[in-house]
Amino acid sequence: MAQITQKELSAISDLLTMEENLVQKYKCYACQTTDVSLKNQYEQIAARHRRHYDELYANLK
Repeated sequence: MAQITQKELSAISDLLTMEENLVQKYKCYACQTTDVSLKNQYEQIAARHRRHYDELYANLK
């Protein structure tokens, strides 16, 4: 496997941070709404971003 450059590592780190922020943001939105349909959508979006985070992290191993 090819070595990851510092620039690529920095970009992946930035993406991990963005995905984690999105997870937290949509979880917060889900907690704040009383609309069940909206809550479900927010939770699905949070789960999608968690999968993105996990996939990015897995590529570092």
